[in-house]
Amino acid sequence: MANIGKSITIKGDLTGNEDLVIDGNIEGRIDLPNNQLTIGAEGKIKADIHAKSAVLVGHVTGNVSATERIEVQASGIVEGDVRAPRLVVQEGAVLNGAVEMSEVKRQAPAEPLRKAAGGGDSLPSQS
Repeated sequence: MANIGKSITIKGDLTGNEDLVIDGNIEGRIDLPNNQLTIGAEGKIKADIHAKSAVLVGHVTGNVSATERIEVQASGIVEGDVRAPRLVVQEGAVLNGAVEMSEVKRQAPAEPLRKAAGGGDSLPSQS
């Protein structure tokens, strides 16, 4: 797990392939499609974020998307849209933006076998 301390400021795109904790200042874009991003209590982010999952404890200005889960903890502030299949917003958190949660796809139940006119079992008809 990589850490960006509170005295660090980065302007530009940030990409990587490991979990990351940010307590510093980031302006630009953050892209961690296969990993977890944690914005610590000291973190101040002005960036669009894309990650596998995101835990937001500090302040984020920008859109946040995750392929698995977003959690906004009680001290977290998000000013932007969030998009993830699962979203947790703790009491006390601030979320100013649109929320989009993709529907969890459920497998449809198998169609029951139908009785054919001759009395035998047959497979469901093809339309």
